[in-house]
Amino acid sequence: MPKILEFLNKDLKTGKEKVVGKFEIKNQAEYSELFIYGDIMSYKWDETDVIPQDVADFLKDLDGKAKLNIYINSAGGSVFAGLAIYNQLKRHTAEKTVYIDGVAASIASVIAMAGDKIIIPSNAFLMVHKAWSYTIGNANDMRKSADDLERIDEGILNVYKENLLDGVDIETIKELVNSATWLTGTQAAQYFNVEVAEESKSVACVSDYFDKYKNLPKGLMESPAPLKVIKNDTEKNKLLFELDLL
Repeated sequence: MPKILEFLNKDLKTGKEKVVGKFEIKNQAEYSELFIYGDIMSYKWDETDVIPQDVADFLKDLDGKAKLNIYINSAGGSVFAGLAIYNQLKRHTAEKTVYIDGVAASIASVIAMAGDKIIIPSNAFLMVHKAWSYTIGNANDMRKSADDLERIDEGILNVYKENLLDGVDIETIKELVNSATWLTGTQAAQYFNVEVAEESKSVACVSDYFDKYKNLPKGLMESPAPLKVIKNDTEKNKLLFELDLL
C-alpha cells in the first residue's frame, strides 16, 4: 500500500465506522460526518474512487440526523457522477457544512456547493474549468460532443450562480471557468459564499487527474505547507470511459 494511503487511513482512523476507499463515514450522537477523499466516478475503478451509490447508501442510513459535516479533498472526475452526488446532498434536509480540506477541483468544486455553509482554509484550493471529454467519430459526432459539453458547462454555471456573493456576476465566473482557474480559499471568498479558515496543515490527495489540468498553481507544490500530489503508477482506463470535468 502506498505511504500516502497509509497516511490518510491513519489520519482518519478515530471514530471510523465504515470505509469505502476514501469515502468514510463517521456517525456521532448529534451529527454525521462524510469524507469524500478520492476521484468522483460512476463506477468504482479502484478502492479510492467515490461513486453516487456510496453517497446514496450513506444518506439512507442517516436516521434523520439534523447536522451533516462533509469533508472534501478531491481532484474531481466524472461530471454525471458528481452532479448526482451534488443533487443527492443538496436535496437532503440535514444542515450541511462543507469543509474543503485540501482541494476541491473540477466536479468536486460543484459537490462543495451543496453545503449550506462552505469552509475553506486560506491555503486550500477551489478549481473551476470547462468540461472535457474524449470523442471518437465523424464530424457529426464531434459537433454533438461540443454541443453536449456546452450544455454541461451551462449546468455547472447554474450551480455556481446559486452560490455567488452579492454583486458578483455569473459572467465573471464564466471567465474563470474558461481560463481553468485555481482559487485559494482567500480568492474563492471574493466570488463565492464561502467562509475562509486559517491555513491548514498539508493534506494529501491521490489522483490521476493533476497532470491533466491546466494552470496547476506553482504554489501548490512550493507553499510552506504544500499539498502533496501523488499520481498512481498506472494510468486508469476510466479516463476513456467516463465523461470528465477535467
